Amino acid sequence: MNLQELTQWYDFDGKTIVITGGTGVLGGEIACALVGCGANVAVLDRNPNLPEELKKPMDAGPGKYMVVYGDVLKRELLESAAADIRAAFGEIDILINAAGGNHPKATTSADVSFFDLPDEALRFVFDLNIVGTILPSQVFGRFMAEAGEGIILNISSMSAFTPLTRIPGYSAAKAGVSNFTQWLAVHMAQEYSPYIRVNAIAPGFFLTKQNRFLLTDETSGELTERGRQIIDHTPMGRFGKPEDLLGAVYFLLSSASEFVTGIVMPIDGGFAAYSGV
Repeated sequence: MNLQELTQWYDFDGKTIVITGGTGVLGGEIACALVGCGANVAVLDRNPNLPEELKKPMDAGPGKYMVVYGDVLKRELLESAAADIRAAFGEIDILINAAGGNHPKATTSADVSFFDLPDEALRFVFDLNIVGTILPSQVFGRFMAEAGEGIILNISSMSAFTPLTRIPGYSAAKAGVSNFTQWLAVHMAQEYSPYIRVNAIAPGFFLTKQNRFLLTDETSGELTERGRQIIDHTPMGRFGKPEDLLGAVYFLLSSASEFVTGIVMPIDGGFAAYSGV
């Protein structure tokens, strides 16, 4: 294999990619990177205003992008968004399910025990992460089934492998995302086409808008007790940076991984490999 063949693997020129939750820290980083690789990227989010830190690199191209209003829990909005995206960019090649997250009220603390976590907060977390992955996969995956090819990439979490303390709903929900990834990979390959692949990445500890001030002090920027525990248990000695996801994303979206489906790829700085001693 020569260099030209190798670089073609990671050329997304003309590909249409939908990213749910694409204005978030991790989804936004992926969106910018794929526009930079020539893709037509549709950022689907309840926030129709692209943050300035994303707008500048996406405006630089060479790919194109559009921001589409949508809600991953409302099928009719997803179908409307799909129609707008297809009208602008044509057929949809890739779906990245990046919408997800936790809810503060679904987190245990010194003041709130597991037994007192409100059911509405737990339902929110389950719906956002599991239903919010399944519904877009139904809406956008239908086009892939009709075309006989396509790629779906889900965002799981390392807490799906080993549940983290304090966030029982989120850990269980992400375990569901991993399980669904495997189920859908088999279903699409057997029922529709072996050229439809479904995989997931499982980020470890990355600083995002949701967890930043659980892991670092809002005033001093120093690590909290929980943040220090994480760093001490991460052999690479740091939190992940959003760009640390890109190598795995490029691989799983490219023809370099055309015989890979149904996997959940850890990106965690060695956290899961370390026993603590």
